[in-house]
Order: sequence, then structure tokens, then C-alpha cells
Amino acid sequence: MKKALLVGASGYVGRFLLDELLNSNKYEKVTIVVRRDLGISHPKLKTLLGDYSTFASLKDEIEVDDVFITLGSTRKKTPDLKKYYEIDHDYPVLISQIAKEKGAKSVLLLTAVGSNVNSSMFYVRTKGEVERDVIAQNFDYTHIFRPSMILGDRKEYRLMEKMFLGIWPLVDGLLGLMGASKYKGIKGELIAKAMANAAQKETSKVAFYEYDQMMALVDEKPVSGNEQ
Repeated sequence: MKKALLVGASGYVGRFLLDELLNSNKYEKVTIVVRRDLGISHPKLKTLLGDYSTFASLKDEIEVDDVFITLGSTRKKTPDLKKYYEIDHDYPVLISQIAKEKGAKSVLLLTAVGSNVNSSMFYVRTKGEVERDVIAQNFDYTHIFRPSMILGDRKEYRLMEKMFLGIWPLVDGLLGLMGASKYKGIKGELIAKAMANAAQKETSKVAFYEYDQMMALVDEKPVSGNEQ
């Protein structure tokens, strides 16, 4: 049985992923790093309190085979671009560096569809840069998940997102007809299940998962991810 490290457990996808890992017979211990205690008790669970500025000091308390990173902010919550970049790029890279140092063999990173280091769009470029710099850590297996619209009920109210969700079934249908399935919306719990399942598969050294590949993982069909 393996040991998992999850950073981002308080987020939307992270909450589902924590449930997947705790209920999996593949892991004997699940360590999470959160800014505030989630109030969850489980025999497998180890909770460490920390953030970007203190993560390195927790190194001696971390045991890990698979590291899952589901961190991410929004411009509404983090309008300062320097802070946003720290959350979406610097922190995931630091986590991957320390996890690799502690012996992790696999990293599973949540980014976004269209990630591109050459993009003029800050959000898309940041996601591309974090992918590039996590891949550079040279894990045995790097799994990168690129969802488009993440569907489901969130705790916080997002007006624009609520409006999009209302028309998304129609948009999804059109995307399917256009052969652009990678832009289809996917529920947060399905992303989490795909990430948990991917960690148990031997794939290419670096694999990218968009909508079709994530759904294949959810259905536990053979999948190798998109190699790049």
C-alpha cells in the first residue's frame, strides 16, 4: 500500500479527491496540507497546517509515493497577479520539488484545457508554465489533468459561472458535434475519480488528460493519456 500527499484538499475538486483517496485500498496513509483544519477524522488521514511560506518546514513530516496537486485560485479571490502566480505556479512547483526529494514516484497535477506557455493570456500562460516546471522535476510518472468548465455545486456563489452552467448542456452538445470534446464540461467528482484511478496505472512518463481521457479513466477503460 502507498502513501499519498494531497495539497488543495479544501478546494472543490480536492474535497472529492480526498474522499477517493481515503476510501481507496491502495493507500495506507493520506497526508493533506491545508491552511485551516478541515475537521475531518479518519484513521488514514494526517493533517498538516501550512501554506506556500511554511510548506518547506513540513518536509520531515511528509511520507509520499503519489503527490496530488489541485491548487488554484480565481481572479476574484486573488486580484493581485503576483499572489495569483504564487498560488497557481510557485506553490505547485515547490510541492513537486519537495515530494520528489521525499521519494515520490508520481505527480498528478490539475491545470486547465488550453494551457500554453506561449499564450498572451495570463491565466493560460500560468497553467502552461506550471505544467512545464512540474514536468521538469522528472518524476517516474507525471499526470496532468486539463478540464474545461468544472461542473457542480460550489460553496461560494459565482454569478457568471451560474449563468454559464445554465446553458452548458447545449454548449456540450455542440462541442461534441464539432469534434471539440476537450472543451466539454466535467463534474468535479469525476475529475477526482480520474486522478485517483490514473495514479494506479503505468503510463508514459508524461501524460495529459482532457475530457475524453478523464472519462475513460472514470469508466476504468484502458487509457494512456495524450503523450506530448
